[in-house]
Amino acid sequence: MVASAIGALSARLSGLAMPAAGWSLPARRDAALRLEGMGLPGRRDEYWRFTRPDAFNAETAPAAKVLESDEAPLFSGIDRLRVVFVDGVFDADQSDPLDMAGLEIDLLADVADRDSHWAEGVYGILEARGQDPVARPHAALNTAHAVDGVLIRATGKAAKPVAIHHYRSSETADAVLHHVVRVEAGADVTVLETGPAAARFNKVMEVDVADGGAFHHVRGQGRDHERRAATHIFARLGEASTFKSCTVTMNGIMTRNECVIELTGGGAAAHVAGAALGDGDFHHDDTVFVIHGAERCESRQVFKKVLRNGAVGVFQGKILVKDGAQKTDGYQISQSLLLDGDSQFLAKPELEIYADDVRCSHGSTTGAIDEDALFYLRSRGVGKSEAQDLLVLSFLADVIDEIEDERLAGDIVGRLETWLSRRRG
Repeated sequence: MVASAIGALSARLSGLAMPAAGWSLPARRDAALRLEGMGLPGRRDEYWRFTRPDAFNAETAPAAKVLESDEAPLFSGIDRLRVVFVDGVFDADQSDPLDMAGLEIDLLADVADRDSHWAEGVYGILEARGQDPVARPHAALNTAHAVDGVLIRATGKAAKPVAIHHYRSSETADAVLHHVVRVEAGADVTVLETGPAAARFNKVMEVDVADGGAFHHVRGQGRDHERRAATHIFARLGEASTFKSCTVTMNGIMTRNECVIELTGGGAAAHVAGAALGDGDFHHDDTVFVIHGAERCESRQVFKKVLRNGAVGVFQGKILVKDGAQKTDGYQISQSLLLDGDSQFLAKPELEIYADDVRCSHGSTTGAIDEDALFYLRSRGVGKSEAQDLLVLSFLADVIDEIEDERLAGDIVGRLETWLSRRRG
């Protein structure tokens, strides 16, 4: 690296530490070496050309005003096991006992100094695999220096979801959290996430799903507008396993969600979806890479963004089908609904196929509200703003349909309706 890049990396790492010993140390050292080799991302990097990485690269987190709200947390009406972090620090008083049949749950900070732990076979392993062929420096930084996170091992069918609530109380909170989920053969777990976490948030979640296992993930990113977040999901799927993740984002001055999914066992299925609603100084980037490495696997990418008042949405999605991954069924769609002429949607869909018996497709569209549908609703007595909101919800329906649990889907739709009515008012 050139001297300026070395200086920028050193500044970013100032104040970040690494444990002196423990089972995660080899993975952390490996990540630190990889980060040193790749450096921090710049605007010339192909996968950062639509999103400025400056705030994520800076030595300190940009100040972000804390939103004061009396709105109940997302998923609060659903029976769940709560794991609460405030400014990136575990809050035992607000959390439930980390004990549930079919699950083993630990905190990374509590077990980091042990000589061994089941997470040793996952921590940093999937992140490292996800660095090829695209470098993801902030994920390597996370693996090397994450202070805490939740380690979840599912050994059976969990009785209720595990809900990770990320709150923040400081205008300069700078959180680095690393979550690990291991789903054993035939096991089933749902993980929920919500909350802003920090003024600047760097999060990695590694998900290893064994043969016949199922992992469901629903995430809400919202309301705290001035936050900045760079999140990463790395998943590896065994034979006949299932991975489903859906993220809904409302507000956020800068959000980049990366997802790398590797299907290594035959008959595996991976669905990843996202909906984003942005108003004004809103920049939202979904970057997805799905790798088909086995036969008869299915993947589905469904991403939709609703933008207005100069908001910017980005989608970069790739399906890679390796040689021998016959009978692959890969689907990718990215669409935006621009509610004015000032907003922008930037899309880069990709297919790379090395097998000859596959069914893969991708599409990307940008459009405005359907004037015929708007006229139809208004002709039946629906006000213009209410009619527009109904059409927005209809546009996002394909994303919400990716959530299997109707209770969770209903909670998400309720928040979308509230966000739209708030903007209408």
